[in-house]
Amino acid sequence: MTDSLPIPVPAPVTPAQRAQILNLVRRAARAEILPRFRALSPTEISTKSSATDLVTDADRNAELMIGRGLARMFPGALIIGEEAVSENPKILDGLDQAELAFTIDPVDGTWNFAKGLATFGVILSILRFGVPVYALLYDPLMDDSIEATEHGETLFCCPSRSPRILKTSEGGKLADLQGYMSLNHVPKEMLAALSGTYSKFTRQMSLRCSCHEMRMMAQGHADFLLTTGLTPWDHAAGVLAVQRAGGKVALLDGQEYRADAPHKAFLLAAATPKLWDDLAKLFAFLLPLGEKEATT
Repeated sequence: MTDSLPIPVPAPVTPAQRAQILNLVRRAARAEILPRFRALSPTEISTKSSATDLVTDADRNAELMIGRGLARMFPGALIIGEEAVSENPKILDGLDQAELAFTIDPVDGTWNFAKGLATFGVILSILRFGVPVYALLYDPLMDDSIEATEHGETLFCCPSRSPRILKTSEGGKLADLQGYMSLNHVPKEMLAALSGTYSKFTRQMSLRCSCHEMRMMAQGHADFLLTTGLTPWDHAAGVLAVQRAGGKVALLDGQEYRADAPHKAFLLAAATPKLWDDLAKLFAFLLPLGEKEATT
């Protein structure tokens, strides 16, 4: 008796539905985000967890518009918006059990947006049981996007041009690398040691915007990214986009990324698997002892 062939797992959404999702995000950007850029009044900006953790009317209204549209297109899907979760964290319950879930970061880089800086974007992901299967990293100002699916390539999409396949950089020696290191959520007792690694690279940066940092990595313009303070709306889409462009992304302890990863875990993205291994050794001091041993 011959072995039976595996039953293909259907894609969570069709290409036509993905086009509808992109159009929904574009409409929300034009209706709720772009008209408020550099036009926010003080009453349209407020804080959440700290003085630098901002939320604006653009965030709230765009998320509501995108969420309503997704609910109409995909009845029964779990929809996780950053601003909704800030009001009701229980929305995250069952994320790892949801066959179809969406995450929305309506304005990623809200601090930049609120201060008039042009580095902000919209992030949307589709998850199957906590695993990213579709990524959308959209730039409202340029009206272009980076998109990826679990079995496809990462594409740069612009309305006036044909889609372009993206590839991560070739990596290289540590001294030649340029990358992103976000310090916002790094424990204070680790900051000095982490800052001591800066001199090992050509350049380390932070855009205060996961959307554009992951876009830069997928385009081969940056070699690595290290971050913590993980949330599914900030990171799930970027993880898939970089992976499908040829990079390796995983938790620093070596575990595969899932959207329900611990908030305090460190996420490491690198242009190549070899570079990931080299960087994981460099940053191993950020891990508890047991996890350090597991990565060596």
